[in-house]
Amino acid sequence: MIHNLRLRLSPRDASSEVFYRDRAAQKLGISTKEIKHCHILRRSIDARKRQIWIDVNMDVYVNEEPKDLKPESNYQDVSKAPKVIIVGAGPAGLFAALRCLEIGLKPIVLERGHNISDRKKDIAALNSQHLVNNESNYCFGEGGAGTFSDGKLYTRSLKRGNVKGILQTLFLHGADYDIMVDAHPHIGTDKLPGVIANMRETIKQYGGDVRFEHKVSGLIKENDNLKGVKLADGSELLGPVIMATGHSSRDIFRMLHQEGVALEAKPFAVGVRVEHPQKLIDQIQYHNKDGRGKYLPAATYNFAKQVQGKGVYSFCMCPGGIIVPSATGENQVVVNGMSNSKRNSRWANSGIVVEVAPHLEKGNEDNPLAGIEYQEQLENLAYVNGGQSQSAPAQRLVDFAENRLSFDLPESSYIPGLVSSPLHMWLPDEIKTRLQEGFKLFSKSARGFYTNEAIIIGVETRTSSPVRVLRDRDTLESTNTINLFPCGEGAGYAGGIVSSAIDGVRCADAVARKILS
Repeated sequence: MIHNLRLRLSPRDASSEVFYRDRAAQKLGISTKEIKHCHILRRSIDARKRQIWIDVNMDVYVNEEPKDLKPESNYQDVSKAPKVIIVGAGPAGLFAALRCLEIGLKPIVLERGHNISDRKKDIAALNSQHLVNNESNYCFGEGGAGTFSDGKLYTRSLKRGNVKGILQTLFLHGADYDIMVDAHPHIGTDKLPGVIANMRETIKQYGGDVRFEHKVSGLIKENDNLKGVKLADGSELLGPVIMATGHSSRDIFRMLHQEGVALEAKPFAVGVRVEHPQKLIDQIQYHNKDGRGKYLPAATYNFAKQVQGKGVYSFCMCPGGIIVPSATGENQVVVNGMSNSKRNSRWANSGIVVEVAPHLEKGNEDNPLAGIEYQEQLENLAYVNGGQSQSAPAQRLVDFAENRLSFDLPESSYIPGLVSSPLHMWLPDEIKTRLQEGFKLFSKSARGFYTNEAIIIGVETRTSSPVRVLRDRDTLESTNTINLFPCGEGAGYAGGIVSSAIDGVRCADAVARKILS
């Protein structure tokens, strides 16, 4: 017999089935020996008070062996099916391709960057030698920007599509089962590349194609009818196009604009990365001077305040993580965060960002690329003030908030190195003043957060796409270019791995409705 139980457990009791099986037996009034398996369905941490609880929903198998809970796939051989061109091998592109395998379309995935293995070499050179490969870096390459940024899977996009199905697909391709049950699931930068590689092999196994170092440079159009794409090597490929290039493909946005595809600028957010000792964040969030102890994970935080009429908030918080260089071109310094699956570094970092809308400024009202230009200006400022390499400008947090120079900096996770810089002097006032006030407001709900043990590192500019590629709400097709399906975060319709994956599935379905009906 299977019993569904909801238990409130101590961190110790929740840490192992050896412990929570006893609690389940007590609740059911049976012997522990009668329980064959406890299958966790949902798990979340309640850290609102000094006593920390783990809330668990589980199925308890009593005198019954558990069934195989591994999800099954519905992929089919598509080697001779109609072709769909998918530009970009990030989560939107990969999940669009996997959905094509289910519905009878042959995906041809074009990725400008390298495969996972070669991409790691490019990233190593970026960290150690400050060499930016414009086509293969922390943003471009197999898996997209999410591959090396923790693999966070939490989303609020529950009404947009089948979130459980996305998680099942990741589990099927090698992610830990924990992602199916945790309230804020993540895979980890150390494990996600393997999952991505398995997805690529699935696409190829069932007749799809994944082509690396295939950069799209133009469109093949007859009036407003898209016939296919032009590649940088001079070749062409015909078919309907799912454009899933990610939020940093500025050359693609410029090409689409030049080709007359309907675009609009959209609000986004920019700011800095803030880095604290993880032990300090544990002490704050778990209300304990000793930190998280043996059984709790590295603590996270989530802040949002209104300052001078705009939102200031934490973004992509990485407990037990490191800060990484995310430039995609010359004369840029961009920072982002990542964590391995165990989240066991000595630091915690997060983007602290301010909402901006440069396209609403005078003179920019009709410029869909205004946000890109604004990002580039900030990234160049960080490059100049960081020593004109991938070393990054940094300042102690309180010094920044109180307009003081930092004469020294604490140790940091940022491998390329830091340069002490007065960010309060060169960040635009509309960003600087809101960040300064935001840090002070955050400290009211998290005493100890406002400290010179923390540093801020500039700049965080790639929070989301500054451009939206306009599409029809129902057909998901470009509003003025037939057979073009803008997709995912880069097109302005998602924000993170799961929502991008959902949009990829939706776009594949949209193509199928058009060409298979």
